[in-house]
Amino acid sequence: MNELTVHAPAKINLALKILRRRADGYHDIKSILQKVSLYDTLSLKRSPLPGITVTADDPSIPTDSHNLAYRAADLLLKQQKITPGISIHIKKRIPAGAGLGGGSSNAAATLTGLNKLLRCNLTETELLSIGVEIGADVPFFIYDKPSALAEGIGEQLSPVTIQVPLWLVIVFPGFSISTKWAYENYRVLTNEGKNIRIPRSFEQLNSVLHILSNDLENVVTKQYPEIQEIKHTLIQAGACGSLMSGSGSSVFGIFPDEQQAQEALTLLGTPANRVFIAHSL
Repeated sequence: MNELTVHAPAKINLALKILRRRADGYHDIKSILQKVSLYDTLSLKRSPLPGITVTADDPSIPTDSHNLAYRAADLLLKQQKITPGISIHIKKRIPAGAGLGGGSSNAAATLTGLNKLLRCNLTETELLSIGVEIGADVPFFIYDKPSALAEGIGEQLSPVTIQVPLWLVIVFPGFSISTKWAYENYRVLTNEGKNIRIPRSFEQLNSVLHILSNDLENVVTKQYPEIQEIKHTLIQAGACGSLMSGSGSSVFGIFPDEQQAQEALTLLGTPANRVFIAHSL
């Protein structure tokens, strides 16, 4: 096998609690992450020439070592002492800098895809340890579950059961937000993070709606009031709940069913590259 096509899903944060700032500059968090049916597609190919080549159909995406898929391939090839090169083509659908984990998902898909393509036979645990070197969100996309409670900097994962399907309309406002900026501007209160309990099982839509919260939302909406406007628009369009995902800029609305999500999509009338319908995986 010389070629493999892999799909890299987006994620949303149904809850994001920031517990404390660590000495290394990262933050300890508790977050409920959910993979959704919005995908980038990666084509991985063996190359007779050494090195890594990354191309993308979106000119704004870096194709050098700043690209997380590139870094994932580089780490794996070096660790496995593999000399033939790899070419990676990324067909982007997940907006960049949108709080949907597109770059991290691309990195995870590269690791799991190359593990198959190159017959490395690495276990999930071994892949997870490589993933965390690339970024805090990468392990979740390697993790073989559609949803998880993420702790530590996001790399400590435990299963969460969401038994109700979630139908979503995701709106990208057309600008990116730096994760680093959002976290640096968040002020952790002294007693914040103590005794935060997040359920591990959700049987009804109301129980999911009950936990919707994002500690970064207030920080981001002060600088980008459009976020709050999108939330309001989604609620007016029939969403049961709405939240900014991760550090933004995307906002999602949860709808009772597919039909109402489709109706909201039509109502919003936003350009197709900025609004997406998706469901939980």
